[in-house]
Amino acid sequence: MSHEKCSLMPGDTENLRTRSAVDTSENAVDPEQQHWVPRRQCQTDRLCVGPHHPELGGAESTSPDASAHNFYTPKCFLTVYRGHGTSPSTLSRYGEEGWHEGTTKTTIRAENEVEAHREANNYKFGFRKWKGNVTEKPIEDRSDIIKALYSDLSVVKPLEGSVITFGNIIYVLLFGWWISLIYCLICPVMFLTICGAPYGKLCLKMAWYFIWPFGKSIEKAGEMAKRAIVKPLKCEVIPEERDSEVIKNLVGDKESSPLLMSSPIPVEIPVPEPATTTSKHWCRISTYVWLLLGYPILAVVHSLACVLSWLLVFTIPVAKMNARTMTIVLLMAPEDVQIHRIEKTSVCESRNILCCYKAFNVYYYKYTVQGINIFALNLLPLVFITVIMGYTDRKHKFCSAETKFATAITSIIPLSYYIGMGIASISAQSNFAVGAVVNATFGSITEMTFYITALLQGHNAGTKCYEEIVKAALTGTLLGCILFVPGICMIIGGIKHREQRFNSRSAGVSSALLFISVGGIFAPTLFSKTFGNLVCGSCTNIPGNGSVPFICKDCHYETSPADPQLILPHIEPLVYTIAVLLPAAYLIGLIFTLKTHSHIYDIHISDGHGGHAHGGHHVVHWSRARALGVLIVATILMACCADLTTENIEPMLTHSSISVYFISVTVLAMVPELPEIVNGIQFALQNNISLSLEVGSCIAVQVCMIQIPLLILFNAFYDVGFVLVFSDIHLWASIFSVILVNYIFMDGKCDYFQGTALVVVYLILLALYFFAPSPRSC
Repeated sequence: MSHEKCSLMPGDTENLRTRSAVDTSENAVDPEQQHWVPRRQCQTDRLCVGPHHPELGGAESTSPDASAHNFYTPKCFLTVYRGHGTSPSTLSRYGEEGWHEGTTKTTIRAENEVEAHREANNYKFGFRKWKGNVTEKPIEDRSDIIKALYSDLSVVKPLEGSVITFGNIIYVLLFGWWISLIYCLICPVMFLTICGAPYGKLCLKMAWYFIWPFGKSIEKAGEMAKRAIVKPLKCEVIPEERDSEVIKNLVGDKESSPLLMSSPIPVEIPVPEPATTTSKHWCRISTYVWLLLGYPILAVVHSLACVLSWLLVFTIPVAKMNARTMTIVLLMAPEDVQIHRIEKTSVCESRNILCCYKAFNVYYYKYTVQGINIFALNLLPLVFITVIMGYTDRKHKFCSAETKFATAITSIIPLSYYIGMGIASISAQSNFAVGAVVNATFGSITEMTFYITALLQGHNAGTKCYEEIVKAALTGTLLGCILFVPGICMIIGGIKHREQRFNSRSAGVSSALLFISVGGIFAPTLFSKTFGNLVCGSCTNIPGNGSVPFICKDCHYETSPADPQLILPHIEPLVYTIAVLLPAAYLIGLIFTLKTHSHIYDIHISDGHGGHAHGGHHVVHWSRARALGVLIVATILMACCADLTTENIEPMLTHSSISVYFISVTVLAMVPELPEIVNGIQFALQNNISLSLEVGSCIAVQVCMIQIPLLILFNAFYDVGFVLVFSDIHLWASIFSVILVNYIFMDGKCDYFQGTALVVVYLILLALYFFAPSPRSC
């Protein structure tokens, strides 16, 4: 049995501090799910990193959602010592490289088995990296700030601070004045009906309320008296001397009771509920006058305010306030509606019908409905509007082609989110084989639907322009994932955490696959430039100048099969060979990282108490059947939006002064990847830069090793004229980008300066595409 000697030599303190930050990206977790505390170091085989290391300050940062958890897990690195008789004190001789080689296990926390699968899949090569949870976290386990997001505005809390805030003033300018004005206009109408006068008074009260509802509460008459005789929620009860005998009887005699009481014990006095009587306001004529003349107009007004404030996301409290008013307050008896101002002296919580303190909350970007992020949910109606208008208005009577193109390309963003969420849900609830099949099948479906519809559109139109658009979009996705995604993540993460470290071995696997990918997809291009024939057109002769007899404006390598001397018959077998070799290399990479050398990504899932994650009680947002249904529907809608995008892009190609190359490498290439970019940025903010870099690397590798071979396979069965020969601008931009990013990834650490370098190079290449002339076929 080994004995643990938990002490550090003075000379090893700095070495441990340096080593502790090497793989912080592998060990940093979602701050909504984890806190770290130090555990004493064991001399035998374990180095535990806690918050006393200054380099891990970013990993300690927590979101408001994490404050409710009281369990802690340290970052533990299992160290493998080389040779015999190696002591921990000799670790300093190996430096950072030895630390990388010795790091074999990463500890992350998962609340249940499903979340454990999701976390582990994030570290597996070839799987989509996903940030959001696939199970529902109990609301009682969340912080007060997050609980407030899901509150129905029925809780009256003690008033803290001033209600005069910037967001509340914006509410008055955007909503308050015109809602109050509508109430003022309906008020005289109700008074004119005579019998509806009580509702006229209600309109006056509600007009005064909605012009500034903050710090006020709406409650039902009689509720105040009922709460006065019942102990309020969360009220401190201070026992007096005359209550000592009662408390003594409750807690037991002196010998068995504690010497010190952590808090006074409140005494619940049962109060009989008053007899309830059925409301008679539904039997009055005034009620039906109100439902005929006043309520319909106000229902429309509140519905409009509810929709507008919901779409703005950060003003969702305004939406909840209007919804409760429309469904509860305006259907009550007018004499029962009481409006009171909340005093700052109030120290108790209670429940009312409606109470709002703030109209604006910045944390609503985290708001979800059935696991669906609020932004993706709000963009879903745009998808259906796009599909309906796109296929019913073929002659552009109501919407121009440019508008349809913009809405169709925007609709791809939420559909990409739903496809990613469906993949994550199925993978987290299935074994590795099913998860790998789902990722391989649907992981590239967003891009493939666009590429195939574009090639079909070009084939039907008899033009090679759409083929050039597809090649430019493929190159744009490759450049964006190699340069922009890691670059922007390094910048944002580096500003917060100064310097971030990542596993250089896992990054090396992705880098090697990138080299193979770029070498494979551009091999036919190099072949054509080596053995192809240069054909020039639009040549003019300059008389009197023998040194320069001709000036040609249209020179290109011809690969037409009409001339047997040209090389297209030789390129096609090369393309098919590459279409077999690239997926084989991808499969070998999967076997290497997930089977034979899985220790590179060896993840230890902890339940937060030092043990392994177990099943526990959890509610899955999407079941496997529901996730599969969402995937199928989202794929069909994605195909429709991609078809509408290619159908309505023609005006931009013919009338726009911007190069087709630039439109393809920016809009068409990067818009479908926006959900992945957001995930990468979130990982970087949580000091998990390894996953941020893997986001871009996985997409780039899938483009080269899965998407392009699938396009070649599709062209083999349905000839649309797709030839894997790229323009020179695509060739040299891609090669330069891969060399640069591999140089950046060599040392296993990054900062915002290196990220700036990648982003600047990406912008330079975009400028190159912006000023480049459009392809000849366009």
